[in-house]
Amino acid sequence: MKKLFVSAVAGLAMLGLALPAAAMDHEFGGYWRTRAVATGDFNNMNDASYVDTRTRLFYTAKFSDNLKFVNKFEFNTVWGDDDGGDISADGKNDWRIKNSYVDMTFGDWNATVGIQGGVIARGFLFDDDFSGAVVTYKAAGFDVPVMWIKHTEGSYGGAGSGDNDYDVDYLVVNPTVALSDQLSLNPVFMWVRSEDASQSNGFGVNFGFTPEDVNLFYLGLNADMDFGMGSAWFTGIYQFGSIDHAPLAGSTSTDVKAYLVALGGNVDLGAFNVHGEMFYASGNDSGSDYEQFFVPAGQSYYWSEIMGLGTFDNYGSNGSPEDAIGNIMAFNLGASMSPIEKLTVTADIWYAQLAEKDINGEDELGTELNLKASYKLMDNLNVDVVGAYLFAGDATGKDDPWLVGTQLSLKF
Repeated sequence: MKKLFVSAVAGLAMLGLALPAAAMDHEFGGYWRTRAVATGDFNNMNDASYVDTRTRLFYTAKFSDNLKFVNKFEFNTVWGDDDGGDISADGKNDWRIKNSYVDMTFGDWNATVGIQGGVIARGFLFDDDFSGAVVTYKAAGFDVPVMWIKHTEGSYGGAGSGDNDYDVDYLVVNPTVALSDQLSLNPVFMWVRSEDASQSNGFGVNFGFTPEDVNLFYLGLNADMDFGMGSAWFTGIYQFGSIDHAPLAGSTSTDVKAYLVALGGNVDLGAFNVHGEMFYASGNDSGSDYEQFFVPAGQSYYWSEIMGLGTFDNYGSNGSPEDAIGNIMAFNLGASMSPIEKLTVTADIWYAQLAEKDINGEDELGTELNLKASYKLMDNLNVDVVGAYLFAGDATGKDDPWLVGTQLSLKF
């Protein structure tokens, strides 16, 4: 791992030295974390405990205020594994290119092209890295991004193999309008399109048939309000469209009709900050339409520590949709306070159940208690200590999952 880190830094340094000094500015940054976590009764699995480390390195070549070349790299190790975490280290296999894109501005227009990150509807629709392009028109009080997200390039051999029918693409229009200093609105339109999704990797939901021609549409609205001593937010999304079946699957087409509603907020009471939220995402019943809210890939909304991936984000408890919000109803109430300088303590209670019962006729996931303490050791360096316990409902299982962990993190 040490050799990998040194090679990466040396390569970036050589790139900077090879270019004319006056041609650009070089911006470096990154993120590092090491965490130790122990879990029990997750997914009906054996208890587990481990320590892992993640490093992200950021390099931006800034040619001017209007042109940047942005790169983000990542590598991960589990202590004791054979990919950098064992004796002698020398990790080499888990090196990832998170982002690599050009950021261009032309007057009121901005374009980012390449491998980049994006968030749509707080993550209820999308929060991930992707290959594609974003063109944004910016004006006083509003901006209008148009996004092309590439989901799949012809699975029978990739680019140049003549398999365009197997492509899956997202098209997104995602404007934000500031109506005042206190209120902003963000309407969302997203179209997921494929002529044949049968060869698409991880298309999303197990429909019980092979998907072919796909037209999925999402219409949504996000609202954010700041009222001085607190804030509130709302998200509503309606999903519709159709998915044709591959010929061998029998019937011809399934209509999709689903929805998601979420809201939350917080109030500053001086010594305490009280917060809460709820969300409901429809599930599929036995009707002819498919009614479970889903996104083929890229959806990610973290919530509780055990059911919703939380701080340690490896896996959730049995029966939970984790961060892919669908077929679930959840409620949260929590509070945070700072008993001493640099220390913040947060307590949360979550209740969740499935919107539609599972194959065993159960719907209750349970009630989860979360406790988190965050302390700023020094500038840029923080430590978190987390504990969580889920009083399991019948849809989770007979055992009560639990989690304890700590994380040391550095940003620069």
